[in-house]
Amino acid sequence: MEIKHQENSQKGSFYVETDGTLLAEMTYSFAGIDKIVIDHTFVSDILRGQGVGNLLVDAAVSYARDNSFKIFPICPFARSVFGKVAAYNDVYIR
Repeated sequence: MEIKHQENSQKGSFYVETDGTLLAEMTYSFAGIDKIVIDHTFVSDILRGQGVGNLLVDAAVSYARDNSFKIFPICPFARSVFGKVAAYNDVYIR
Protein backbone atom coordinates (compact mmCIF):
# COMPACT_ATOMS: atom_id res chain seq x y z
CA MET A 1 0.00 0.00 0.00
CA GLU A 2 1.42 3.35 -1.01
CA ILE A 3 1.25 6.22 1.46
CA LYS A 4 1.37 9.49 -0.45
CA HIS A 5 2.37 12.88 0.93
CA GLN A 6 1.48 16.42 -0.03
CA GLU A 7 2.24 19.72 1.68
CA ASN A 8 2.32 23.44 1.24
CA SER A 9 3.88 26.13 3.41
CA GLN A 10 1.27 25.78 6.18
CA LYS A 11 -0.11 22.24 6.19
CA GLY A 12 0.08 18.80 4.66
CA SER A 13 -1.27 15.29 4.64
CA PHE A 14 -0.32 11.66 4.31
CA TYR A 15 -2.95 9.74 2.41
CA VAL A 16 -4.01 6.65 0.49
CA GLU A 17 -6.07 6.91 -2.66
CA THR A 18 -7.22 4.50 -5.31
CA ASP A 19 -8.46 5.63 -8.69
CA GLY A 20 -8.74 9.19 -7.41
CA THR A 21 -10.81 8.20 -4.35
CA LEU A 22 -9.42 9.20 -0.96
CA LEU A 23 -9.46 6.13 1.28
CA ALA A 24 -7.35 7.30 4.23
CA GLU A 25 -5.79 10.56 5.35
CA MET A 26 -3.85 12.10 8.21
CA THR A 27 -3.58 15.88 8.15
CA TYR A 28 -1.13 18.16 9.90
CA SER A 29 -0.20 21.81 10.24
CA PHE A 30 3.19 23.38 10.76
CA ALA A 31 3.78 25.00 14.14
CA GLY A 32 6.88 27.11 13.82
CA ILE A 33 9.93 25.87 11.97
CA ASP A 34 10.45 22.58 13.79
CA LYS A 35 7.05 21.19 14.78
CA ILE A 36 4.02 19.67 13.12
CA VAL A 37 0.61 19.19 14.70
CA ILE A 38 -1.34 16.12 13.60
CA ASP A 39 -4.95 17.23 13.74
CA HIS A 40 -7.06 14.61 11.98
CA THR A 41 -7.01 10.99 10.85
CA PHE A 42 -9.57 9.31 8.61
CA VAL A 43 -9.66 5.72 7.37
CA SER A 44 -12.54 4.55 5.18
CA ASP A 45 -14.53 1.47 6.08
CA ILE A 46 -12.95 -0.29 3.08
CA LEU A 47 -9.51 -0.16 4.77
CA ARG A 48 -10.55 -0.28 8.42
CA GLY A 49 -8.88 -3.00 10.48
CA GLN A 50 -5.87 -3.27 8.15
CA GLY A 51 -3.49 -1.08 10.16
CA VAL A 52 -3.66 1.82 7.71
CA GLY A 53 -3.95 4.41 10.48
CA ASN A 54 -0.74 3.10 11.99
CA LEU A 55 0.95 3.29 8.58
CA LEU A 56 -0.06 6.95 8.33
CA VAL A 57 1.43 7.67 11.75
CA ASP A 58 4.59 5.83 10.79
CA ALA A 59 4.88 7.91 7.61
CA ALA A 60 4.53 11.09 9.67
CA VAL A 61 7.21 9.90 12.09
CA SER A 62 9.61 9.11 9.21
CA TYR A 63 8.93 12.52 7.72
CA ALA A 64 9.57 14.20 11.09
CA ARG A 65 12.84 12.34 11.58
CA ASP A 66 14.03 13.14 8.06
CA ASN A 67 13.33 16.85 8.61
CA SER A 68 14.28 17.19 12.31
CA PHE A 69 10.67 17.97 13.30
CA LYS A 70 8.83 17.14 16.49
CA ILE A 71 5.19 16.03 16.40
CA PHE A 72 2.37 17.21 18.63
CA PRO A 73 -0.63 14.93 17.98
CA ILE A 74 -3.97 16.51 18.89
CA CYS A 75 -5.91 13.94 16.87
CA PRO A 76 -7.17 11.34 19.39
CA PHE A 77 -6.16 8.40 17.19
CA ALA A 78 -2.64 9.66 16.56
CA ARG A 79 -2.20 10.62 20.22
CA SER A 80 -3.18 7.08 21.29
CA VAL A 81 -0.66 5.54 18.86
CA PHE A 82 2.13 7.80 20.09
CA GLY A 83 1.26 6.87 23.66
CA LYS A 84 1.63 3.16 22.88
CA VAL A 85 4.73 3.10 20.65
CA ALA A 86 7.88 3.93 22.60
CA ALA A 87 9.93 3.95 19.38
CA TYR A 88 8.24 7.26 18.46
CA ASN A 89 9.35 9.05 21.65
CA ASP A 90 12.21 10.82 19.87
CA VAL A 91 9.71 12.95 17.87
CA TYR A 92 6.72 12.95 20.26
CA ILE A 93 5.71 16.13 22.10
CA ARG A 94 3.35 15.32 24.95
